[in-house]
Amino acid sequence: MELLIDLFGYLSIVVHGATILAQSMALGGVLFLVLLARPLLRVVGTGVPRRTAAIAAWSALGLAGAEAATVALQTAVLAGTLDIGVLGAMGGYATLAGLAKIAASLALAWLLFRRGHDAPAWALLGLCLAVLGAATMTTHAAARLEARGPLLAAAFLHQAGAALWIGGIPSFVAALAWVDDGGAFRAIGARFSRMSMVGVVCILASGVAMGVVYIGDWGGLYGTAYGVMVGAKIGLFLMLLALGGLNFLLVERLRGDPSTPVNRLRRCAEAEIGIGVALFFAAASLTSVPPAVDLTQDRATWAEIVARNTPEWPRLSSPDHDRLAIPALQARLDSEAAARAGKAAAAFTPGAGEIPPRNADDVAWSEYNHHWAGLFVVAIGLLALANRAGVGWARHWPLLFIGLGAFLFVRSDPEVWPLGDIGFLESFRDTEVVQHRMFVVLIVGFALFEWRVRTGRARGAAAALVFPLMCAIGGTLLLTHSHAIANVKEQLLIEITHTPLALAGIVAGWSRWLELRLDRASSPVLVRVAGWTWPVCLLLCGLVLLDYREA
Repeated sequence: MELLIDLFGYLSIVVHGATILAQSMALGGVLFLVLLARPLLRVVGTGVPRRTAAIAAWSALGLAGAEAATVALQTAVLAGTLDIGVLGAMGGYATLAGLAKIAASLALAWLLFRRGHDAPAWALLGLCLAVLGAATMTTHAAARLEARGPLLAAAFLHQAGAALWIGGIPSFVAALAWVDDGGAFRAIGARFSRMSMVGVVCILASGVAMGVVYIGDWGGLYGTAYGVMVGAKIGLFLMLLALGGLNFLLVERLRGDPSTPVNRLRRCAEAEIGIGVALFFAAASLTSVPPAVDLTQDRATWAEIVARNTPEWPRLSSPDHDRLAIPALQARLDSEAAARAGKAAAAFTPGAGEIPPRNADDVAWSEYNHHWAGLFVVAIGLLALANRAGVGWARHWPLLFIGLGAFLFVRSDPEVWPLGDIGFLESFRDTEVVQHRMFVVLIVGFALFEWRVRTGRARGAAAALVFPLMCAIGGTLLLTHSHAIANVKEQLLIEITHTPLALAGIVAGWSRWLELRLDRASSPVLVRVAGWTWPVCLLLCGLVLLDYREA
């Protein structure tokens, strides 16, 4: 149970992110079917409604599974920590709302699988309203005592807007892939643009309203974890607006010339899906922390943020391993046990629900790791820029990522193997170690693939897409990453550094994706801009890491 409690915070964010994604795709698919595919049936044919119904059906099934995992996690933790039994743990309104969402999503999936695109619109929309209503009862608004009604309405509208716009993009991409007629492209693009505009208005109006209430003031925006994550969501939202604006301009060109190439429309929509996924996981992280207005203590002041982020010379020398808190404590425990001829207790047990001890040398160790990682990434960014400028030998820049991965594998968690006493498998009981290992695998994986692509060893189009996908996934996962530190303010000051890294990684991934997927003949300027953007993002990541500090 201690292990589950220790992992609960991170697992709940990941599962909730998957829940929001599946919910938006399911509801967005239904809305796309009812508002676009069916009304345009004569133009797009029966293939588009069938595909849309299938996307919505499978997404609804995924929603039921993700929500069931959420309910199971919450019930297990509550039953294990409050000693109230499983039935008692399932009596809360959030669990009941989750069960209602599972029932509604299963009914939606059953209806779509059974009737397909011929399912009655009134039944589909009614089940969507039931899902949205249940989802709204699991938000921050449901727990508020003041302005509860307006906040619930804003949360409902926010989720509906996200489903209408972002959740409908996968169906939009599938529809564009199915048709091959200029008139159909124009009709689909024009109607989805109007649907997206409504979705944007819903998100903006409700987001502003909730932001005013939940953040409260400027100090809450930059001085709390809630405010920082809202800032990340705003950044991702602006990226989506930029890509959506490019598609809107192309749709307007289609009005005058149906023969206009639509490659850009498809590829920008693909990038929108990826950025939308990142936004949903940022939203999941947001629900795991209290609103800024409720956190009046332990806020980071603007002066503290500026002081922490003022550039200083990087730390390039490391303290000795035996001076770190856990090894030092373990050595003392071993000495005491030897004196009484007993067995020494473990200084730290992963998964025991405890925050590991830290001292000044731990801080220096962590800063050293980040600064050397920054040197690696700066070198990678510079070599990638040189390669983009035509320097042939610089194409081997991905190999530096393998060195970075090896460095992080050894140094990122000094209390575990190979440096520490905690075994390799045992270390996976610690959430932070698991996240670090995941990042190492991502780094080495996309390094090998991208080096093979750059040197001509891998010529398939799929191999070239591994690097941008891994960048985007890494940036998205970084939005869910947290350090196990007892001091709330210190944890926030550290997490502030991770947000720009995450956003830069997401931009790098999807700009490289666009460079590879766009048609160079019809979109030469956008291809060129995308081709220079991702190396610059890598360079910026390195510079941010070089300025990383924990004290």
